[in-house]
Amino acid sequence: MTEQSSSTLSAPQRLQHFPIALIAMVMGLGGLTLSWQKAAYTLGMSPLVGRILLVVTACVLLMITSIYLLKTVRFSPEVMDEFNHPIKISFFPAFSISLLLIATATLELSPGLSRYLWISGAIIHLLLTLHVMTQWIHHSRFKVQHSTPAWFIPVVGNIVVPIAGVQHGYTEASWFFFSIGLLYWLVLKTLIFNRVLFHDPLPEKMLPTLFIMIAPPAVGFISYLQLNQGVVDSFARILYYTAMFITLLLFTQLPRFSRIRFFISWWAYSFPLAAFCIATQIMLTKTGSEFFLLLSWLSLIVVTFVVCLLLLKTLRAITSGALFQPD
Repeated sequence: MTEQSSSTLSAPQRLQHFPIALIAMVMGLGGLTLSWQKAAYTLGMSPLVGRILLVVTACVLLMITSIYLLKTVRFSPEVMDEFNHPIKISFFPAFSISLLLIATATLELSPGLSRYLWISGAIIHLLLTLHVMTQWIHHSRFKVQHSTPAWFIPVVGNIVVPIAGVQHGYTEASWFFFSIGLLYWLVLKTLIFNRVLFHDPLPEKMLPTLFIMIAPPAVGFISYLQLNQGVVDSFARILYYTAMFITLLLFTQLPRFSRIRFFISWWAYSFPLAAFCIATQIMLTKTGSEFFLLLSWLSLIVVTFVVCLLLLKTLRAITSGALFQPD
């Protein structure tokens, strides 16, 4: 389909090809919200920014969820195709992760709402994790080429649960989810590296998903501190510095990433960078180091710029119709 015909897509055509991967946009906005909320304490930034971002994130989640539910009613075969797709299936748990992020962001503003969102997100994410892993175990269609860092989302997303879970008093449940995410992060990381090193390289469209590799150790660091009563011990440092190394590794390849044309997969840049930003601000509060102060400012600026750029690119893709092209 040409660019000219893309802009003339009808509303039903846009709905039919509305991508589930767009839910990753909420994860990015949620991560940015939490970054600015943390910055209000660590960097002296205005708390108003975090509150505005929280409202925007919640509205975007409601909008995307409503549109996708309408797609489920109007175009159920297309939804089932995505739900059974070896790669796209991994983006459905991004919905429950988004609920967990908003639950974390609303902890201080509305503990009751936060608790409801956390319980809903945790239950939905557990069910989706069980479903995705069942598909992996009893697969008949998965190939090595289907393994991408997007596979981290359903299983490793369990690491997000303890961030608000401990605050709500669900300590043992939080350890349960943390254990799942941490163990299978190591398993999936091995599989992904095997694919990257010994098989065909990732297609250009999926290259941005490499940034997802930052999220497990960065979020793991944040969750572990919640479970470990805020103590930065040796294991916490291993998680944080692993995230730092992966971030450095990927930033050395910026020229390669800068040549990639825009895909929805670009949103994979956002949440992992936000997670590293929050983790760095925590290290600042625990150490008081000037290095972490500088890195906190730098990471906050970078993730804010990245999300703003992604919003602009996404709006352009929506208005042009390029976002709604069938694969």
